[in-house]
Amino acid sequence: MPAFTSELAESLSGEALDRFQRYVRVDTQARRERDGSPSTPGQLDLGRLLVGELEEIGLADTALDDNGYVTATLPATGDAPMPTIGLIAHMDVSPDAPATGVEPLVHRDYDGGVISLPKGGTVLDPKAMPALDGKAGEDIVTSSGDTLLGADDKAGIAEIMTAVAHLAAHPELPRPNLRIAFTPDEEIGMGASLFDVEAFGASCAYTMDGSTLGELQDETFTGAEAIIDIEGVDVHPGFATGKLVNATRLAAQIVAELPGESLSPETTSGREGFIHVYEMSGAAGSAQIRAIVRDFDDDLLAEHAALLREIAERVVGEEPTAKVTVEVTPQYPNMRSYLEPMPEIVDVAERAIRAEGIEPIRNPIRGGTDGSMLSAMGLPTPNIFAGGHEFHSVREWISVQDMAAAAAVIVRLAEEWTRV
Repeated sequence: MPAFTSELAESLSGEALDRFQRYVRVDTQARRERDGSPSTPGQLDLGRLLVGELEEIGLADTALDDNGYVTATLPATGDAPMPTIGLIAHMDVSPDAPATGVEPLVHRDYDGGVISLPKGGTVLDPKAMPALDGKAGEDIVTSSGDTLLGADDKAGIAEIMTAVAHLAAHPELPRPNLRIAFTPDEEIGMGASLFDVEAFGASCAYTMDGSTLGELQDETFTGAEAIIDIEGVDVHPGFATGKLVNATRLAAQIVAELPGESLSPETTSGREGFIHVYEMSGAAGSAQIRAIVRDFDDDLLAEHAALLREIAERVVGEEPTAKVTVEVTPQYPNMRSYLEPMPEIVDVAERAIRAEGIEPIRNPIRGGTDGSMLSAMGLPTPNIFAGGHEFHSVREWISVQDMAAAAAVIVRLAEEWTRV
């Protein structure tokens, strides 16, 4: 039988899996070119589903607002004054991989070998995925191989919903006031953009949006997006001699001149930042490069953006009739400076994770969460593991046992806050 971290986790596993399988089937893929919140209607579909389920649990103030934010409250038990603590996860999934028609598959009692998925020729090989190594005996959930799974972050939603349902059904368990929020468009950096921190009314919150069992994170990248627009000179190729300035060729040259052995996601790790070109488009007359720039150090982030700008302006500047604009837009800040003055928020989460029999893993996030912006907006919000791996790809997977452990940690977290 697969090992659970506790009897509590084992008791929560069936419901966590059922909820997760239900949620991932709703298409909530975010769209980068957003003209309203949420960016896609499927997020509202999931929001309505969650509102109905929260009402079934017994939460009376559940709401889905016009911008796609789901909120609800589970009141504290007992008569003593209690703090209000937030639990947050995001409803959207990444636009980086197909996300329509997700078919979750449960691989019971995983044998530790290669998992071959039925579609797309997709395989999960523990030799190439260190996180999968050591999961033998656990129940692994994947997609069918031609879409992402949606563990980022529907695992977090399922874990919060499972824990809240358990707490509501067991009023003898101590808990503070719990405020729940499910946000739209986190994957395009807009999850907290219209979040009403004052109305939410929590003194702090936790996003359930991490990966490996035991992760607890209070530091993220600082993120920015760079958009490079290139205007060339388009001429019929048969009469182009000395006239044509191909914008797409210039774009390719800019990308080629970026550092190849450093400063890219595939060549960096730990606390090293990067420039990541995620999209190129265009034709001979005009082209566009979209990139994200990341670092834990704001000064280094500025240096990376300056390097990208310098390369673009130099390459295009060699063609007198071509033009280039480089727009760098902040996306989210490193949450660390906002959390450092209140160490008890992370301390309580550490105690909850240990109470579930798990050793906390303290490492910075090579990415961002809603907690990055929320912390800057006055709601200190560290991040707790949700259990998923290989995010933003058709290889995405999660262990049922890790989902159950995350749900159990939320129950433990509620109890720990009654002792503060």
